[in-house]
Amino acid sequence: MRSALLGGAAALVLLAGCGGSSSAEDPAAGGDGAGGARDGLTVVTTSHPLEYVASAVAGDRAAVSNLVAPGADSHDAEISTRQLADVTGADVVVHLSGLQPAVDDALSTRPPAHLVDAARYADDERDPHFWLDPVRMADLGEDVAAELSEVDPDHAAAYAAGAGELRQRMEALDADYAGALAGCRDAALVTSHEAFGYLAGRYGLRQIGIAGIDPSVEPSPARIRDVLEVARENAVTTIFFESTANPAVAEKLAAELGVRTAVLHPVERVDADEDYLGLMRENLDALRSGLACS
Repeated sequence: MRSALLGGAAALVLLAGCGGSSSAEDPAAGGDGAGGARDGLTVVTTSHPLEYVASAVAGDRAAVSNLVAPGADSHDAEISTRQLADVTGADVVVHLSGLQPAVDDALSTRPPAHLVDAARYADDERDPHFWLDPVRMADLGEDVAAELSEVDPDHAAAYAAGAGELRQRMEALDADYAGALAGCRDAALVTSHEAFGYLAGRYGLRQIGIAGIDPSVEPSPARIRDVLEVARENAVTTIFFESTANPAVAEKLAAELGVRTAVLHPVERVDADEDYLGLMRENLDALRSGLACS
């Protein structure tokens, strides 16, 4: 999934974000691109999770903007001529290579001066959703702080502090997940498609996707039979589907099994009134009530 455009950019650091806004619960995450240019530093991200990290680390010392509008799908992101100018003129870009081919192509044509590529945290080349693991998000924050410090060394301590505060929030989130799901080790997590592998891996769940990593590909009848068999064998009580996906297949399976459905958010298509931390806590509530745990 990694794009060749980023492989040779040893001095670059890329932060990717999907749009969205900071929450009242988490004011340090703030910055949807509308803020003033606080010391003149600019950061452009390419998806909401990356924007969340960049805003938390940069704090008031950079104007953070996101190429993906609130509510838009980051996978289908295009880049306009004006956005390309914003990217190439930014002090730091945060991006996940391989997620958005149009953006990869644009960046290969005019590479930004300082790029953080989050692809190092997406070690499953089929699955880019590393941000569903809060520990990886905290680690990305360290990379962002390092690159911002290289561009703006006078405020390196502030960026390190921002990364430290982000890590504290992510560690608290991780602890809440680990505690709430401690009795769910090896529980079957049946999802409409395989977007939750990093979350499942972190907390000892077994993801069983009705569809594969691409939600647009319809599952075969054989795959549906396999999922039904696994669900029955594991006393599954909930079929999870994504907030923006068609729930028809999940609802059909749930009806056949006599179980319920619930929503898990992949934190990709994020509305203006939503943010990473709030959506992750909603996901934890859904998992806690929906998994068959001891």
